[in-house]
Amino acid sequence: MIINQNLKAEDLRDKINLLWKLSGKKINRILSEYDESQGAPVFTVNGKYATRGWTEWTHGFQFGSSVLQFDAVGDSQFIDSAKKQIIDKMATHVSHTGVHDHGFNNLSTYGNLLRLMHEGKIEFNEWEAHFYELAIKISGAVQASRWTSLPEGGFIYSFNGPHSLFVDTIRSCRILVVSHMLGHSCHGEGDKKISLLERAIKHIEATAQYSVYYGSGRDQYDLWGRTAHESIFNVNDGQYRCPNSQQGYTGFTTWTRGLAWAMLGFAEEIEALEIIDDDQLKPLGGVDRITEMMLKGAKATCDFYIDQTPSCGVTYWDTGAPNLHKLGDYLNRAADPFNDCEPVDSSAAAIGAQGLLRLGHYMKKKGQQKDGDKYWQAGLTIFNSLLQEPYLSTDEQHHGLLLHTIYHQPNGWDHVPEGSKIANGESCMWGDYHFRELAIYLQKIITFYKNCGVGDYQKFTKGIDSFFLGIKINFNLCLSDKSSIV
Repeated sequence: MIINQNLKAEDLRDKINLLWKLSGKKINRILSEYDESQGAPVFTVNGKYATRGWTEWTHGFQFGSSVLQFDAVGDSQFIDSAKKQIIDKMATHVSHTGVHDHGFNNLSTYGNLLRLMHEGKIEFNEWEAHFYELAIKISGAVQASRWTSLPEGGFIYSFNGPHSLFVDTIRSCRILVVSHMLGHSCHGEGDKKISLLERAIKHIEATAQYSVYYGSGRDQYDLWGRTAHESIFNVNDGQYRCPNSQQGYTGFTTWTRGLAWAMLGFAEEIEALEIIDDDQLKPLGGVDRITEMMLKGAKATCDFYIDQTPSCGVTYWDTGAPNLHKLGDYLNRAADPFNDCEPVDSSAAAIGAQGLLRLGHYMKKKGQQKDGDKYWQAGLTIFNSLLQEPYLSTDEQHHGLLLHTIYHQPNGWDHVPEGSKIANGESCMWGDYHFRELAIYLQKIITFYKNCGVGDYQKFTKGIDSFFLGIKINFNLCLSDKSSIV
């Protein structure tokens, strides 16, 4: 991609405001038109949300979007609707033992509500806060129970079974960290106390070791920052066997949404390390070692995204997709969602952009200005592309907010419009949610650095919850050069 070095966060303010204007209308349209008896809405078909029976993993994105809408514009109808839907439909997701999606579902809902309470956006009620905390605690413990032990470490296994490590679970495993921060632990057989923080760190280590490639040692044949969607293990002895893919082209190509999950997951968990006591991290190798491991993973995956993505920053669904070669020199021009060869996945771009912004912000704070600028500007470049057509859905009749997303290309689940050879023009719940989450993140950055002061710092960092639940921002300090951010 070609990084716009001159773009400022403030330059996107008007476009973000338009996003929220469109977003509210689309949320209300889904509520009035979608048949909830079908289950959770997943993706659009001809502009209307439909479902795909799988694991109901998108409810959190649907109701979490309403919470974010309230956060952005302050309209109480959205928070009232979200609370009702969460109470009515999210309990099963808290106790769901069959998925690796707890962070997606439950931090997007209960987590965001608790965050808003601590930020003073909604009235603080002790018993209501306890309700949200209890949901998060249980969700983290249930997620941690899906555990495969390795000779050194282990991982939260995917819905494919104990042999399967998914790269995308790195973002969902943050539910373990938040549950730990709230003082919870998981109890296993014989009443054994299991540290949720330990399992989160071990899962991230496994992801860094087996899901990310670094172009040296074991990976000498491969590229810096490439990811495999799935890593396969022998469950009898815990030995790694091979890469695989469920939603990408092959285990030796990079499914770009999985790559984006890794970008965001690593960057977000690095932020969390700053508020975890060093004493808690010493038995796990210490904060320096853990930070180094996460930072390597974050930089590698972000670098790969930048190197393997078209000039506009919006990526195709897999960097090794079989017909990409037919597009010619596709990396040196803007992605074309209406081509006849391979679909783009704007949802990967929305997720990845937040990872780039978070990594860039973190590195700037640490005094690594050059690298920080690179990642920050790359994130802004992607977001700017998404905030305009053909990606921003300006048709108020269309349920989706972010167009040209892909769910499952190998299974052929995505809608191919009449007259087209590939899927295009549709939206998905995770794409719409992360588009909104990205907007909130940057909006808060703009607001904070425009009004930087002790009072703001105290407001935004009240308690651990406002820091790490859902869409946190680390307000540790104001950068001396505010212009580099805003």
